[in-house]
Amino acid sequence: MFGIVRPCSHRLTDGLKTEWMAHLCGLCLALRADHGQFARVVTNYDGLIISVLTEAQSERTPAARRTAGPCPLRAMRTTPVARGEGARLAAAVSLVLASAKVRDHVADRDGVLARRPLAAAARRVARGWDRAGARAGAELGFDTAVLLDAVDRQPALEALAGPGTPLLTVTEPTETATAAAFAYTAVLAGRPENEAPLAEAGRLFGRLAHLLDAVEDQEADAASGAWNPLTATGTSLPEARRLADDAVHGVRLALRDTRFADDRLVHVLLAHELASAVNRTFDTAACSHQATASTPGPYNPPQGPGAGPYGTNPYGGNPYGGTGVPGDLGGPGGPAGPGGGQPPSFGGEPPRPRPRSLLPGCGMFTYLFCTCQICCAKGYEGPWSRKRRKGCCRDGDCVDCGSCDGCCCPCD
Repeated sequence: MFGIVRPCSHRLTDGLKTEWMAHLCGLCLALRADHGQFARVVTNYDGLIISVLTEAQSERTPAARRTAGPCPLRAMRTTPVARGEGARLAAAVSLVLASAKVRDHVADRDGVLARRPLAAAARRVARGWDRAGARAGAELGFDTAVLLDAVDRQPALEALAGPGTPLLTVTEPTETATAAAFAYTAVLAGRPENEAPLAEAGRLFGRLAHLLDAVEDQEADAASGAWNPLTATGTSLPEARRLADDAVHGVRLALRDTRFADDRLVHVLLAHELASAVNRTFDTAACSHQATASTPGPYNPPQGPGAGPYGTNPYGGNPYGGTGVPGDLGGPGGPAGPGGGQPPSFGGEPPRPRPRSLLPGCGMFTYLFCTCQICCAKGYEGPWSRKRRKGCCRDGDCVDCGSCDGCCCPCD
């Protein structure tokens, strides 16, 4: 699973945690029902926001939930899951955007996709997801052509971008795609007055997703020679942080102009968790459940873009190797081998394994998915990034702002 909105369980009340899981499982099951088992690999945390927004604008009815059978991801427990047009729209959007991610990996010749037969197979998968998403969108009255057009325009914009090009020129296709998806939730919910504010919220959400992805990947892209919007346009990290903070504030303002039947989960995800995602990406905060690192030194990891969210250890940083930056090859021990790096040594960062490319990552995701580790494990290795993760039902890496019912948060 991927996405920037990954709420920590201590930030959600029991009721909201149940609702969040209902939408997550609802997206997964909608993908399976409409597009087959393999489509479930595109289940992601951000896609479920489409389902959450649709339901938040409507009065809840008994038909909005059904009881799903046992699933390995839920430790073989049954649970109520969301169903209906919101979940189906989320599935259609997730398929189209996942196909864009696959094509991006192919264009960058990442890992095994540098080989022509595997690249051709990945392209066929992407085209299949495009067609499936278009069919599902058409059944709901949503034209996914706007998403496909945005995806097709992205490479041309990247090719023209250079030092001095405004960063927002590069993020525009992503903004356009997410704006269309967010706005259509108002159509499904029968709230046409919400289309404009939700389009604005979606535009800024897409900008933020693009920015945070660029910040997380910048050092890895530099090491591999891949294109990165921050590097290509000469945008500094402080400027990227300013744009990210402005986007979070803009989303909050847009939500205030939107009429909801029940906005509690929307408020937590888009008013609070977006800010947490920014802090997490720029390494300006740590989870209250984890040890807080102090001044960088031989027993604490450095703070800043190269620091990891893993607390302290006697080797000077992330106990799983490297600095927490994808693609970092560690300290004086030299590059890590494909088997997973070398033992840590005092005086430098140990190397960490290189990220997996698309297809091996999908295989590892399937294994983690079927063995419940993504949901219930205390810790596991990310299928693509190979960073240490926590199960989504356990405490995550976010900032504790205490309990909030919306009256005390800085959403003005």
